[in-house]
Amino acid sequence: MASKPEQNEFPGGSKQRVSNAGAAVRAGTASFEDYVVIERWRAAHRAVLNTFQAILRNRTRGSGIIVAQRHKRRNTIFGKLRRFPTMLLARMDDVAGCRLIFPDTQSLYEFRHKLHAANFQHQLRNQPDKYDYIKHPKDTGYRGVHDVYIYNVNSLHGRAYKGLLIELQYRTRYQHAWATAVEVVGFITESQPKFRQGDKRFELALSLASEIIARTFEDSNSCHADLSDEKLVDTFLQIDGELGFMRMLRALNSANSEVTEKKNVILIFGENDNPDDKLKTLSYRDATDALRALFQLEKENPGKDIVLVKADSSDDVRIAFKNYFSDATDFIQLIDEGCKKLVGSRVMQL
Repeated sequence: MASKPEQNEFPGGSKQRVSNAGAAVRAGTASFEDYVVIERWRAAHRAVLNTFQAILRNRTRGSGIIVAQRHKRRNTIFGKLRRFPTMLLARMDDVAGCRLIFPDTQSLYEFRHKLHAANFQHQLRNQPDKYDYIKHPKDTGYRGVHDVYIYNVNSLHGRAYKGLLIELQYRTRYQHAWATAVEVVGFITESQPKFRQGDKRFELALSLASEIIARTFEDSNSCHADLSDEKLVDTFLQIDGELGFMRMLRALNSANSEVTEKKNVILIFGENDNPDDKLKTLSYRDATDALRALFQLEKENPGKDIVLVKADSSDDVRIAFKNYFSDATDFIQLIDEGCKKLVGSRVMQL
């Protein structure tokens, strides 16, 4: 008699099966069954997201801290596999993610310290300083803090997802404005500064912008602490004069899309080479319906980027995921004010 399958087997079959499917995608040899395995594993992260967003919302209620969650796009997962040839798919730790946006670094660290001391079963995978890019900014200018948690629930339902990973991102509103601009540049140009691809001048300009914002709004430094205020602004203006990217950001029109009070929102991105193909949004009250629609849309539109996001309100969706709406307004304002503060009465010509 055949043995009865485990009721709570790892989503997709096993960690090894998921990683094998990811390796097949990387090699360009993935079968239909490989894609089914990946989708089952990816869909299972919804339970992890729901658990953590409930924890975070309870702990941030009334605080002014913004909490949002997102499922990593399938195309982004596959792109990451190709960029990191040794990465095992089952160990990719940012398929499910929650983002918290704070008014300042003090409130960020206070909240994170309390969360680390919280009494729940989910396990912090990393040492506290491992992904602290505020204390140790990346040379790209990225600042923020990440934590990776291992989902650990012993209930009959929860055991099915035990071992899945989720990434928490902590940013101040200043750090978030900068990170948004990086992604917007990736959407509207041929370069991808987030992944260090394309014209290196975008990377340099954005790293300088990070230093400008850190100095003038957070009494801190980013990755150009050695530059004087004058040299910092002069270099930024010189690079921007070559690229015109601030002028480009100012000219952007925010997406003409309605994000309703339905809290599960699917964003469907247009083709980069088709200016008439703009961002579209679909909203759902029920998370299960939204996830089902996401996977169907991905099957029907294999060439498009499609993402499911969730937040408490339509305003929170727009704030937490401004990059998806090509909205760099906050970044522009911070750079304008920051440069003026650093060089006194000098008027910026951007």
